Amino acid sequence: MSIQFAKPDDYAKSLPANIGAARLPQTYESAKTALANCASIDECQTWADKAAALASYAKQADDDELMKMATRIRDRAIRRAGELLKQIEPQHGKNQNIGGDATTKVLTRKDAAADAGMSRDQMHTALRVANVPQAEFDKQVESANPPTVTALAEQGKKPAPKPVIDLQGRDPGEFNRSLHFVAEFEDYAAAVSKFDLELILPALTPEEVSRVRVAITTIDAAHDRIITRI
Repeated sequence: MSIQFAKPDDYAKSLPANIGAARLPQTYESAKTALANCASIDECQTWADKAAALASYAKQADDDELMKMATRIRDRAIRRAGELLKQIEPQHGKNQNIGGDATTKVLTRKDAAADAGMSRDQMHTALRVANVPQAEFDKQVESANPPTVTALAEQGKKPAPKPVIDLQGRDPGEFNRSLHFVAEFEDYAAAVSKFDLELILPALTPEEVSRVRVAITTIDAAHDRIITRI
């Protein structure tokens, strides 16, 4: 099976015509160089599509090394597309292209992705893969088992914003101490309520009874101080 890669002319001679017969490292190193210098989103997407086809062939041929090469190329192609998309400033909360003429149209990420034949989901996947730190991305892609684009995109998801906490006029230290204080009492109340006292108390030894009495005395003193101030 012959799968022709779309590639820059500068690298055409270094890649075998029959990609099914390609072997590392020459072909993959050439692909890395080409993708690193790629300045076209649609060209990156073409690389990704062809790498996916190559992976399908490798699976049918039971060629593990070819499968890994195809996975690495696709990972890098999708990341490069995401990097190029990130160079376009996101347009949040407004349509930049309402009214005006063609000369005033603003290029959006969505438009650039669509022009490259990418769906909305593919655009977001590429952006998420591009969010993975470069060093971590390289380490994983060059590993013995390179991750799929889906796995990389999952890593590149931005964490949900933390909810805003109302400190109710307290400084963070006061808030933190109060939070732990209330939680400790609630945990204690929950634990005590689970005890089967009719079963436990008759079985206590005199030494254990003494220890419980000391603890109760301490607890009662603290409870008295608390209840008179709240």
